[in-house]
Amino acid sequence: MDPSVIITEGLKKILGEYAQLEMLSPLHDMEGLKGRLVMGRPDIMIVNPMLLPKAKRHEFNNIIQDYPDMLIIALVYQYIDQNSLRMYHAIIDICEERGHIYDIVMDSLVQQKQNEQQPDENGYELTKRELDVLVQIAKGLMNKEIADKLNISIHTVISHRKNITRKTNIKSVAGLAMYALMNNLIEES
Repeated sequence: MDPSVIITEGLKKILGEYAQLEMLSPLHDMEGLKGRLVMGRPDIMIVNPMLLPKAKRHEFNNIIQDYPDMLIIALVYQYIDQNSLRMYHAIIDICEERGHIYDIVMDSLVQQKQNEQQPDENGYELTKRELDVLVQIAKGLMNKEIADKLNISIHTVISHRKNITRKTNIKSVAGLAMYALMNNLIEES
């Protein structure tokens, strides 16, 4: 759901290259959203957060509440307040590389499946990309440095950090570094 035809067609083309993903036609605003969800029952919805200012967010939440298993991914191409991004399961930055867009979508699906299989919050396993980010956190890198090193957007790093914190229930960098050491993700130095 994005007002730009160029953006929606570009995402359709990129994600349409993967046989395991079936794409619904895009929406350019919230009009028709409820009907589309009833007919298509998508697993994932990619949404431009700018379409959901506070006035529309309540209406949007009322519509999607009937689809608790649907993942909502933010499509970001301008500054969005981090608090506004908390409602999303993942973030796709407009500057993401082609393959990373697919990785974000698939990591979100894998994470959802893990959540369904393991209701105990402490039993979640980190995805490969989350482990990559965790190693860089443990090495003392900041979000921007991690984004540059892993060739992903800073929004994606923040999303992975949020998932790592939720899954491990560790909030401090020192705690995450100890977790990485204890799980043999990095060597002692």
